[in-house]
Amino acid sequence: MGSRREQQLLAEIGAIVGATGVVVDADPGSRYRRDWSGDNTGLPMAVVRPRSTAEVARIVGLCAEAGIRVVPQGGHTGLVAGALPSPEGDELVVSLEWMNRIVAVDENNFSMVVEAGCVLETVRAEAAARGFVFPLALGSQGSCQIGGAIATNAGGLNVLRYGMMRDLVLGLEVVLPDGRVWSGQKALRKDNTGYDLKQLVLGSEGTLGIVTAATLKLFPAPTQVETAFLALDSADAVVRLYGHARRDLSDLLSAFELLTDTGVVHSGLANPLAQAAPCYVLLEISTSGLIDARALLEAFLASAAERGLVRDGAIATSSAQAASFWQIREMIIEKQRRQGRHLRTDISMPISAIAPFMREAEAAMAALSPDAIVLAYGHVGDGNLHFNVVPPAALDEAGKIDLLARSEERIFSILDGFGGSISAEHGVGRIKRHAFLDRISPVHRDLIGAIKHAFDPAGIMNPGRILEQTAP
Repeated sequence: MGSRREQQLLAEIGAIVGATGVVVDADPGSRYRRDWSGDNTGLPMAVVRPRSTAEVARIVGLCAEAGIRVVPQGGHTGLVAGALPSPEGDELVVSLEWMNRIVAVDENNFSMVVEAGCVLETVRAEAAARGFVFPLALGSQGSCQIGGAIATNAGGLNVLRYGMMRDLVLGLEVVLPDGRVWSGQKALRKDNTGYDLKQLVLGSEGTLGIVTAATLKLFPAPTQVETAFLALDSADAVVRLYGHARRDLSDLLSAFELLTDTGVVHSGLANPLAQAAPCYVLLEISTSGLIDARALLEAFLASAAERGLVRDGAIATSSAQAASFWQIREMIIEKQRRQGRHLRTDISMPISAIAPFMREAEAAMAALSPDAIVLAYGHVGDGNLHFNVVPPAALDEAGKIDLLARSEERIFSILDGFGGSISAEHGVGRIKRHAFLDRISPVHRDLIGAIKHAFDPAGIMNPGRILEQTAP
């Protein structure tokens, strides 16, 4: 069970949350101990499940007094081990899963107040039922929680039009590492009164405190959504097409996704087009205004064909067909997970660098391992590319680990030459910590270290994520 100090702490926490609110010796296969990838595991001292901000505050306060490290955990769909407890069993997991209420919807203010454990899909459904849209859209939206999306500054498919999670949050409630509660739950779109503390918490990966509630922005639900699946000759053509789409379709453009033929084949689903092509674009426009979206999209695609940018294409004639287009992209991700260990990258670069980066990185991977499968896909409009590598099936586990480590190092080195970022939306966590710290200046390191120390001088809140762990 652990030390007497830990036993006493869990007894005090049990008095706060009740017997069912404390899980000791969590099943090794449970999500408390494994992340979505299945590659990484941890061992929590215990898992506690509070029901309110007051309970979270009391739990964290007790941990601060006892010097016990705390790991906030949401839906646990991240990929950088940011919410995974250490293997040593010395970190207490605080799961927000029972704090899952939609507290209020202010239709006139286009805003919604939710608890941190509310599942993203539930938030989106509630918004839709009221004629709104909450635009954060992720493949994991059936299990990821709002608190985790805030902690990681989640991105997803609609960043092009609506921005990252930090653009979708009006206010936050946060339990600080000493157990105090910062209530910044203002539903204001303009508030220029000094430092914007919520923006420090957004993307901090649980290292500055535990988000317990948030006020989110809502938008008018689109009444027209048009989706096209397009075939193109190259990544260069994809980038050129995006430039025309950004100008001609303007703010109606809500998604512009790059796929390759390797990825479409890898999905195992039927290609919507009669002939294969090197690259594809999943393009979506949406509007709730007095605009004929279908006519606009058809005119744009006719113009793109005349410019020689589009080889072939199909516009979805129903929501079911549109969903089948998007399913191809989602199955590329799912098939990778089913195949076991592989390299997942989440990189960003200037949009103009996407095509030359892909050429250089694909050549590098071909030289490193000709039999590896390279899967490149991503959000062109925000320069976010997932350049993933599936190792040859014949390699043993040690060989796969070695190949993927060398592949990541080479990809990141090429990325550095284009002025890119090693993490566009997944965060840093523990897995990318060294790669991140190796790439920032001493001034940068000093500033983020000072922020961490100001919030968490004892170093108990999600230690070892983003920054090196310090002794409590």
